[in-house]
Amino acid sequence: MTALQEERSTEELKALAEQAGRDLEDASAQEILRWAVDTFGKRFCVTSSMEDAVVAHLASRELPGVDVVFLDTGYHFPETIGTRDAVEAVMDVNVITLTPRLTVAEQDDRYGPRLHDRDPDLCCRMRKVEPLEEGLQGYLAWATGLRRDESVTRADTPVVGWDERRRKVKVSPIARWSQEDVEAYVAEHGVLTNPLLMDGYASVGCAPCTRRVLEGEDARAGRWAGRSKTECGLHG
Repeated sequence: MTALQEERSTEELKALAEQAGRDLEDASAQEILRWAVDTFGKRFCVTSSMEDAVVAHLASRELPGVDVVFLDTGYHFPETIGTRDAVEAVMDVNVITLTPRLTVAEQDDRYGPRLHDRDPDLCCRMRKVEPLEEGLQGYLAWATGLRRDESVTRADTPVVGWDERRRKVKVSPIARWSQEDVEAYVAEHGVLTNPLLMDGYASVGCAPCTRRVLEGEDARAGRWAGRSKTECGLHG
């Protein structure tokens, strides 16, 4: 990255993101990531919930050793931690694990047990949103695995957009992909996926707030089931 790119103002970065979103709308996921790597270099990272390693794999083809940021909330399924460890072991990426300021025990002590049942927004904020905001401070842009077909709340996801909360460029290279596209890429490249995806879970989050989906439900229906909550706060 050039010094000029390093010194771009927030408004310049926002304009850059919005223009790229228009220019790259019909581009392939690989082309979108190539643009991100060419533009931001080492100040670009991938975030992963370790539901699968598709975006991490795509990004590693453009930037070997790319930083892959994982939020260890303390509430993950063992399969999710196992997927993270496997990704770190076999892929050409640098896994960075972020943790909340409070352990689960410390949080229980301060706020009472099972905060996720009583105030899931507060729990998500402390265990996901705040650690990510701190962990992304050294980057100008970050990539996600958001897809438009996952739920109505994600239907307008741009392939490149502006993250107003964190004041960073947000890249969603597989936003236009379908579940079938994901499965085809996984099969073609032997990409690691979370074993829970083969056990009825269509979206994998923290264990206390995630259930298997029923036939006909969208992929996000198993998250915070029975509540109006549909997002943890990382993406709105």
